[in-house]
Amino acid sequence: MKTDWTWDIFCRVIDNYGDIGVCWRLAVDLASRGQTVRLWVDDASALAWMAPSGAPGVEVRPWTQPLQLADMLPGDVLLEAFGCEVAPEFIAAWVDAARLGGQKPCWINLEYLSAENFVERCHGLPSPVMAGPGRGLTKHFFYPGFTAATGGLLREPELWARQAAFEPARWLAQHGIPAGAERRIALFCYEPPALRALLLALASGTEKTRLLVTAGRASAAVLAVIEQQNSSEPLWNRAGTLSISYLPTLTQMDFDHLLWACDLNFVRGEDSLVRALWAGKPLVWQIYPQSDGAHHAKLDAFLDLIKAPDALRALHSRWNDVPGSGSDPLAPLALAEWQACIANARAAQYQLQDLTTQLLGFVAKNH
Repeated sequence: MKTDWTWDIFCRVIDNYGDIGVCWRLAVDLASRGQTVRLWVDDASALAWMAPSGAPGVEVRPWTQPLQLADMLPGDVLLEAFGCEVAPEFIAAWVDAARLGGQKPCWINLEYLSAENFVERCHGLPSPVMAGPGRGLTKHFFYPGFTAATGGLLREPELWARQAAFEPARWLAQHGIPAGAERRIALFCYEPPALRALLLALASGTEKTRLLVTAGRASAAVLAVIEQQNSSEPLWNRAGTLSISYLPTLTQMDFDHLLWACDLNFVRGEDSLVRALWAGKPLVWQIYPQSDGAHHAKLDAFLDLIKAPDALRALHSRWNDVPGSGSDPLAPLALAEWQACIANARAAQYQLQDLTTQLLGFVAKNH
């Protein structure tokens, strides 16, 4: 039975790099398992810093209008990420090639990650294509998730060994960060309203803390809060309890290293949430905000899944600006209690099949 397929993965970059981040991580994981992958993306610029060396077995192709197909044959598996609309000229060529080769087309719609109950109901459901060049075919919804009845989480086979061999002090030194006894907190966020409260809480605490701030929106948000705070209260960090290191853009591997080197990780979006879970350190997730507030239910579902203690729930509510979460100073960070919570959640997830393994199994049954 054939097990080495050519995958065409389509990705539209909306914002914040999460879409291209997930697609690239999936493409690399597939290629490491003997698959050939073409990643079609409308804006690959983030890969220049996210994956500057590329990856064997992964070819990045521009998703142009119209799509340039003259020099290639469509592959065995078509995967559209996050509901993007695949170029119709590609679908037409893919269908023709499959029919000429006597193959059964395998078309997958990879959906967003959620711990909500609907994911188990919708995972794997068929969706007949009623119009366009793919009319008469069936695509299937594939939902990543946190239970055995979902598509699982991205987790490369060597992750555990790579993490076990990691040397925090060496990595910190490479980035000019002291590896002393101070508490280290990673900050990867949008512009949370509670950011000022966090900085003030860390500056007024009794434990020396170094905040490692990622490049982009997080750095801009921190600098804006500090400028405002310096103007209104110049001595707010007079004891020097809080130190801040601003990081350059990090490759996907170095982002893992950042999470592994810290005692608490503030993360945002979906890909970084999964990486923070695998890091096994206390985490605070800033979910991508939606105007209708639907993200609050998604956040609650995740907190229920990991059995988050009350203090961790309260911080998540404040960090995500959940109505009624208050505006009082932040409570002390209960890292020991949160560590146990995340360690248990990670151990449970390691017992489940990962996303790539499940995708390969699905294609084997449906191709």
